[in-house]
Amino acid sequence: MLGTKVVIDYRRCRRCGFCSTVNICYSPNLCIGCFSCFYSCPYQARKIVRKPINAEFVKIYVDGIEYSVPSDITLAEALEGYCGFKLGTPGSKIPSIACRTGGCWSCALIIDGKLERVCITSARNGMKIETSVEKFEPLRIVHGPSPHTVGGKGTPWWEVDYINYVEAAIWVAGCNLRCPQCQNYSITYDNVSQPMSPREAAVAIVYCHKEYNTRGIAISGGEPTINRRWLIEFFREVSKRVSPKVRRHLDSNGTILTPDYIDELVESGCNNIGVEPKCVKTETYMRITGLSNNDLAKKYLTTAWKAVEYIYERYSDKVYLGVGLIYNKDLISMDEIAEAGRKIASIDRKIQVTVLDYFPTFRRRDIRRPSVSEMLNVKKILEDQGLETVIVQTIVGHIGPKNHRRVEL
Repeated sequence: MLGTKVVIDYRRCRRCGFCSTVNICYSPNLCIGCFSCFYSCPYQARKIVRKPINAEFVKIYVDGIEYSVPSDITLAEALEGYCGFKLGTPGSKIPSIACRTGGCWSCALIIDGKLERVCITSARNGMKIETSVEKFEPLRIVHGPSPHTVGGKGTPWWEVDYINYVEAAIWVAGCNLRCPQCQNYSITYDNVSQPMSPREAAVAIVYCHKEYNTRGIAISGGEPTINRRWLIEFFREVSKRVSPKVRRHLDSNGTILTPDYIDELVESGCNNIGVEPKCVKTETYMRITGLSNNDLAKKYLTTAWKAVEYIYERYSDKVYLGVGLIYNKDLISMDEIAEAGRKIASIDRKIQVTVLDYFPTFRRRDIRRPSVSEMLNVKKILEDQGLETVIVQTIVGHIGPKNHRRVEL
């Protein structure tokens, strides 16, 4: 019998240390096919192969019932394939498979009395698993907090003077996309750092907010929304500790921001949302995000754009909305930038739009960072579609409405 496993391609390996310090293997003596190392290696020095399976079967206990499962597959696969337990999809209210690399902790169940991730854990003989996790606080790997002078896609442009701190921010690990030019890949693929509960993260970020007198509190990633229970509880905990006037900002790719999820976020205190659809065409989205499944890419892109419309139509009086696009000539055309501009302008010309200049990093090192003149051309094209609040990120800083800018030499 053949199974799918991962092996090291030593011709590509640069011995960068990423697999020993940021995203480590939790079953080093036996590949269980979790693919965490395959997704996260910056130099693509992992390859998937078909290999014979000579697995031992071990006994595990799920909610007190004994099952016999192979020892060389992930616990997630064992639970779904041998125990009849169904994990949810990203953003579900139940434990779900989301990032598949161990950073988001959304798949965590109670294993031998402790919360642990089933996406990167193998079965051990005698393991006791409880599937009801409500009695435990959810966990997630968090970087920060840190004070920021610029903020994110949804930070109101007029608050940013590039001198004073505008937000206290955290970044969470784990993402449901596989962008080859991931701008925060050392955070996104972190499965090593000690996780935090929503309450712990809230206490830390509120302390940072008060210490630096910021105008807002922000969470970015990775992708914050893929661990739904954690994110909702985080905003509730933050909202208990700050004035209602403080901005509580979510930066998201928007891929799973369905109306019911948005409603829950607003109810929990989130009053500032930046959504990044990135582009308008499915084939472009696949090129940017690294997704290979056309149907999934189309679903994610459609959901993100519908989230923009829903937030505007339902919550324009309660939530400050920002929309994120990207530009690099190797990833998206100026014609598609214009099309995205028209799409946003048809909702409201005043919606804040931020365009990121995607630069070479992670696995996509062959692209060239757009010049300042290119990004100014992007800005003009969007403004020509009627948009009134366009900000472009450039190599010398951000340039916004009326040339409101920061220059870094």
